[in-house]
Amino acid sequence: MSSFTSKAGREKPLKQVHLAAHFPGVNNTTVWSDPEAGSHIEFASFAHLARTAERAKFDFLFLAEGLRLREHGGEIYDLDVVGRPDTFTVLAALAAVTERLGLTGTINSTFNEPYEVARQFATLDHLSAGRAAWNVVTSWDAFTGENFRRGGFLPQEERYSRAQEFLATAHELFDSWQGDEIVADQRAGTFLRDARAGAFAHQGRHFDIEGRFNVPRSPQGRPVIFQAGDSDEGREFAAASADAIFSRYATLKEGQAFYADVKGRLARHGRTRDQLLVLPAATFVLGDTDAEAQELAREVRRLQVSGATAVKHLEFVWNRDLSGYDPDGPLPDIDPDPGEHTVARGRAQVRSYRDPLAIAKEWRERAAAHGWSIRDLVIETGNRQTFVGTPATVAAAIDDLVQADASDGFILVPHITPGGLDRFADTVVPLLQERGVHRTEYEGTTLREHLGLAHPDAAGRPVAAARPDAHAVRTSS
Repeated sequence: MSSFTSKAGREKPLKQVHLAAHFPGVNNTTVWSDPEAGSHIEFASFAHLARTAERAKFDFLFLAEGLRLREHGGEIYDLDVVGRPDTFTVLAALAAVTERLGLTGTINSTFNEPYEVARQFATLDHLSAGRAAWNVVTSWDAFTGENFRRGGFLPQEERYSRAQEFLATAHELFDSWQGDEIVADQRAGTFLRDARAGAFAHQGRHFDIEGRFNVPRSPQGRPVIFQAGDSDEGREFAAASADAIFSRYATLKEGQAFYADVKGRLARHGRTRDQLLVLPAATFVLGDTDAEAQELAREVRRLQVSGATAVKHLEFVWNRDLSGYDPDGPLPDIDPDPGEHTVARGRAQVRSYRDPLAIAKEWRERAAAHGWSIRDLVIETGNRQTFVGTPATVAAAIDDLVQADASDGFILVPHITPGGLDRFADTVVPLLQERGVHRTEYEGTTLREHLGLAHPDAAGRPVAAARPDAHAVRTSS
């Protein structure tokens, strides 16, 4: 039986590395100017990435969702990826061109209704034979809400209250079918064993609904539930209700702290540590040598942060029109406008800049100390690639972080669509398989089985043992 020796000198079972692919259509990691880059909206791009992930025996493909195109200075952000196709439509189409890969979609709980979302996920789970997953998110700004209702957003505590009741209500709908009602006995002329199948009634603070759920119980019973919040409320929500949590902490120290915090919350909700997976997002650059990979990583960062992008990023903090400034020149000598943010709308980054005057002071000091231009500063203070090196270097880094309980695996975000995952699948995955920490074949058919999660019964209790191709002990030859 394989084991891992921790820094404390203790041996523990070798964990399996969970891998997933993020279709990078709604974030700034994409290098759209690369000659190999393709469409972010044509189905061929989604199909290529999904098939690559399935060939590499990944757990799932993940789609983010943007409910409104971001704006800058009152205009559509011209460096954004224009076009946000509907999540359910894309995932349903991918169900037809894949066989085992999980299909995970982000669906907002602030601007939807439980009946509609539950019906869509139950349908997707049937169409995919048990591969559906729901990333439950809330919306934080009135700008997005304008697409749905006047003045349409909720304060943070209300958003999570609604999200918790939304998910609980959806579970009631999923569980309104036990799974054994359909008998279809032609000789007896009986189709349903229970004429009350699908009946539900929910009365709560946010939802008051009653009727019949019209999709019989799906192969997983309930879709796998993901959550992505990093606030204290978000972490608690994940500990109480989610099967996996997305994290932005992909380094050893920060990853271990997040991992310990979230896993430590589970017991008070009557759950065990293996009932919630921690999966950070991660970017990567591969090279034939580590030095080549580092040089490629620098080149990718400069392609991701053009001069125009750098100026716009600075405007997030300054809240002013800085288009007259040279991106290869020094930072502005004027101070940010600390008023209500109006330059960038619909961008989550602006929430990170609560004290723009303090941030501007810090950035000026760093730029002066290193001789950085505006563009240099944005490159150096922005997100770097998580894994950089040869396939062997990257495989070792991924495995080490998982075994050290900094994560349970990673959601990989390539910088080129749709072929950016190809080399990883062909070079890094075989090395992880050689280490005995990543499957060589799917051993289950549903996403819950891939992730080592039990199938719940109609009361929400786990009733099926986790498959051995999950995060538990693995026997290595």
